Amino acid sequence: MPVVNQFLSSSPNDEREMLVSLGFESVSELINTAIPEHLQTKRPLDLPPALSEIELTKLLNALAQKNADSNSFVSFLGAGIYDHFVPAIVDDIISRPEFYTAYTPYQAEASQGTLQAIFEFQSLITRLTAMEIANASMYDGASATAEAALFSIRVTGRKRILYAETLNPLYLEVLRTYLRPHDVELIPVRSENGRIVSQNLASLADDKAASFILQNPNFFGIVENPLGFGDLIHSAGGLFIVVVDPISLGLLLPPGDYGADVVTGEGQSLGLHQNFGGPLLGIFATKKEFIRFLPGRLSGETVDLEGKRGFVLTLQTREQHIKRERATSNICTNQALCALAATVYLSALGENGLKQVANLCLQKAHYLAGELTKISGVCLRYSAPFFKEFAVELPCSAESVVEAFAKKGILAGVPLSRFLPDQKNTLLVAVTEKRTKEEMDRFACLLRENVEA
Repeated sequence: MPVVNQFLSSSPNDEREMLVSLGFESVSELINTAIPEHLQTKRPLDLPPALSEIELTKLLNALAQKNADSNSFVSFLGAGIYDHFVPAIVDDIISRPEFYTAYTPYQAEASQGTLQAIFEFQSLITRLTAMEIANASMYDGASATAEAALFSIRVTGRKRILYAETLNPLYLEVLRTYLRPHDVELIPVRSENGRIVSQNLASLADDKAASFILQNPNFFGIVENPLGFGDLIHSAGGLFIVVVDPISLGLLLPPGDYGADVVTGEGQSLGLHQNFGGPLLGIFATKKEFIRFLPGRLSGETVDLEGKRGFVLTLQTREQHIKRERATSNICTNQALCALAATVYLSALGENGLKQVANLCLQKAHYLAGELTKISGVCLRYSAPFFKEFAVELPCSAESVVEAFAKKGILAGVPLSRFLPDQKNTLLVAVTEKRTKEEMDRFACLLRENVEA
């Protein structure tokens, strides 16, 4: 396979020395170890002739017209990313050039505006979670949870992580990826009727456990009963990590009030659209006593020489700034623009507005669940209380229902067989404040037609 080195400055001699060092005779041989030969291109790509800008624009517009209009679909998708309403003020503010410029948020220490936005975000998250400090954000909820596991290992010096088996399976995969190089033992805590019970945690919480990770509401939308979990893991010397849906905190007790040491979560529901699954926003909050173990950035408030309010980057514990072995994370930046969206969203809604959104989600989800369970052969998989998402058992394949609904302009939910192969007939349905009674009634009507056909 011919290789043309267009971008690297290495000379042919440099290339030969590297190949000898690696034990290969040619670049092709090196590439063959990573990419099977039958997958490699054997001839120049059969590309059409180059187009002028006008021609290319027309072609792209024609291709774009083939896409379905996302506004024509009604979304009941969840499993971590939700179709919440985004007030116009959110997109208006984050689209301002001083915030939207790609590189500016990366150099937070050079911008008072960005530092203040981060500081306000941190303040809102600590108030929402009832924790003492929050960082400037992580990449997403999954990586924030994995960082929390590493955090607990650093704090306790232990290498065993307990996690609720009701944790989002995608979070669990990221957790495994993060912990693989650290020789950490991951142990699930079993659930009953979709909820973790204290006896199962008590049997595993010992002096080897660094932490226990609980998602509340959990992957199935069920509201856990977390009271006492903190005491159990604390008595064994471990940390209590809670993964939250921030919208649920408009109604549910914040984790800081039931003993959480670290709170993580996905902030997408706070003013970010579903898009194609990103960009996302990782929430990470903890107690002040653990501030030196905190990953990522921390913006602080101060005063200048004239006594005027100002902001500084208080902590930035990554390899570029401190000794490598003392770095708390290899994440090099934060989701500043997404964090700004969450800040604007929470500021626009206020405490009462967030409670109203959460209550609408709760009431509408229970209305739809009630309508669906009136259909013969349809029932809730779990009888435990739920927030805005629920697992419904169907008398047919969940995948087939999703495909049929998509043709009618409805994204019916997430088939759980994608994560749990034995649950082929289980559909995970999410209902946000955006869903109307007419949309939910149509959902129920179409499902009745599908299962009774």
